[in-house]
Amino acid sequence: MDTAWIQVFVLTFAECVAPAGKTVCQQQQFELEFLTRRDCEYALEQLVTMKDALDNVIVDHGKSGCAVSAREAGTFASADAIQQANADNWHAPANVDQRRVVVNEAHQQRLADLKPCSDTNGAAPCKIGQIIVEEATGDSVEVWRRTD
Repeated sequence: MDTAWIQVFVLTFAECVAPAGKTVCQQQQFELEFLTRRDCEYALEQLVTMKDALDNVIVDHGKSGCAVSAREAGTFASADAIQQANADNWHAPANVDQRRVVVNEAHQQRLADLKPCSDTNGAAPCKIGQIIVEEATGDSVEVWRRTD
């Protein structure tokens, strides 16, 4: 196996997510790498479409996008060489979906038990869409608002 610099496209996605049971969203950012600009832009379009449809996520469009970059990577002579080099290291990913189901079920149950904030005149706890609004703790927070 040789090493070489290869061109990649880095998708950066910035969002603010209100986790289950939280009244404010938490900013997070992640990066994904693609071999072609088209794949990167398609993935970005899909992520933005999916995340913008959620009530508890605000996408930071200004910090999200695709940029060209380069990475040092191993290069192989053939597909057989890749398989031989990686056969011992292959393992199936852990099933994280089961943990997500438990959290989502608890959040949905709590949502079902709460009244909309419009019905409680904003008295917490209440809900706005899929976000659970709790009583304020007095801590200073940065407020994100969706601009449609």
